[in-house]
Amino acid sequence: MKRNYILILLFIAGFFSLAIIGFGSKDALSQSNKETLATSETVVAQTGKDLIDEQDQTNEGKKNILEMKRSSGFRPLTILRGLLGIFVLVLISFVFSTNRRAINWGVVGKGILFQVLLAIGVLYVPFIAAIFDFVGRVFVLILDFTQAGTLFLFKSFATNAIEIALQNFAIQILPTIIFFSALTSLLFYLNIIQYIVFALAWLMTKFMRLSGAESLSVAGNIFLGQTESPLMIKAYLSKMNRSEILLVMTGGMATLAGGVLAVYISFLGGDDPVQRIMFAKHLLTASVMAAPGAVVISKILVPQTESIDRDVIIPREEVGKNVLDAISNGTTQGLKLAVNVAAMLLVFIAFIAMFNFIAVKFGNLIGVNEWIADVSEGRFNELSLQFVLGYVFAPLMWLIGVSTPDITLVGRLLGEKVIMTEFIGYISLSEMKDAGVFTDPKSIIMSTYMLCGFANFASIGIQIGGIGSLAPNQRVQLSRFGMIALLGGTLASLMSATIIGALIG
Repeated sequence: MKRNYILILLFIAGFFSLAIIGFGSKDALSQSNKETLATSETVVAQTGKDLIDEQDQTNEGKKNILEMKRSSGFRPLTILRGLLGIFVLVLISFVFSTNRRAINWGVVGKGILFQVLLAIGVLYVPFIAAIFDFVGRVFVLILDFTQAGTLFLFKSFATNAIEIALQNFAIQILPTIIFFSALTSLLFYLNIIQYIVFALAWLMTKFMRLSGAESLSVAGNIFLGQTESPLMIKAYLSKMNRSEILLVMTGGMATLAGGVLAVYISFLGGDDPVQRIMFAKHLLTASVMAAPGAVVISKILVPQTESIDRDVIIPREEVGKNVLDAISNGTTQGLKLAVNVAAMLLVFIAFIAMFNFIAVKFGNLIGVNEWIADVSEGRFNELSLQFVLGYVFAPLMWLIGVSTPDITLVGRLLGEKVIMTEFIGYISLSEMKDAGVFTDPKSIIMSTYMLCGFANFASIGIQIGGIGSLAPNQRVQLSRFGMIALLGGTLASLMSATIIGALIG
């Protein structure tokens, strides 16, 4: 077992070394990335001096993104930081493992290798980058389709400058969730999603020796939500063992559904078509990378020790009697999700405001607010939830390769995601990106991957209720695994961020 572990570490180190030799020069950027850079520079050049004067902070954030594209490439130091981050995340999983002797290090090594290959492919292999670019452009195009329906219903709001806040979220973001939910339901009815999921599940079953049912669930999570994907395997849920159940939960925590993924493209890309496509590609990559990452972490936390069925069979799940019925059902589900998201954000943002009001008063009382502003060099002006979260998670952010000046900012984002939701985290990331507060633009991309997934405390209840309703006999097991799945989903997203941070230099 020790021999296998050492071989895996040597293999990963050797692979990164090969990557340094093969892709280390600046010329290693793919033709796709060069074309994107050229387009980006053209867009910036066309904005003109007036736009720079009017939107100085926003353009500073865009400038940082473009600067990162110019300087991206492998560097020995970032590779070493990446290896350190991978080791730390695996070590954390090992510490919380329920059966350390039973860990299959071959599965762990294959999962990490799969993530590394995917990241290198998206960043530096023209053919693979072109595929993700194409899918990203499709997402952006669908966002434009959504605006047609939005303008029809809310034209007066969408054209009223006074209602900017309402336009940016309630009038643009929530309709996106509804439309993507309806589109997903239609694609599911036409069996398009099933064919894609089947191919990915078959690959994971053969490559990583998973059971057919858990492979289907993890692959489905790339496109579906954490309660929708288990519907594909509801016939098997009641018979699943502990390791399989945890992977189903961790996969749901670590990945994003198509509807909210489109929302985050709008958050991070704004109205800039180049940035929309770039962040669409990164968000898609993050969700795909999270699938093998969830397998890696889950199989360390609760190793597979029982016999499993590796047959990949997708049961026929009826989402509607016909096309129109499927669209109607998807629209209804999307409306429920949109209302839930709006209510959740209203409550959490209100609680943050209440907590910070009390924290600021307490900070004034004990005289620490000025000290906080000095220590953080102006990044935090007073005692707040963001300050506490930032410094709690800052050491971990340094270990996974985040630039030292940005570790408290990225740590704050991780804390907001876990304690509240990834929605809050992406909103904060969008605001911080536009304000140009990050010293290293790589921190923006790493945060995009780190925030990917539903790993937050609210998701524990969602999974217990959602999956538990499909398999009542597993409800106790689901409740026992709630915190472990939260840890697993968080570590899986951090693994993706660590790898991408090492590879973009």
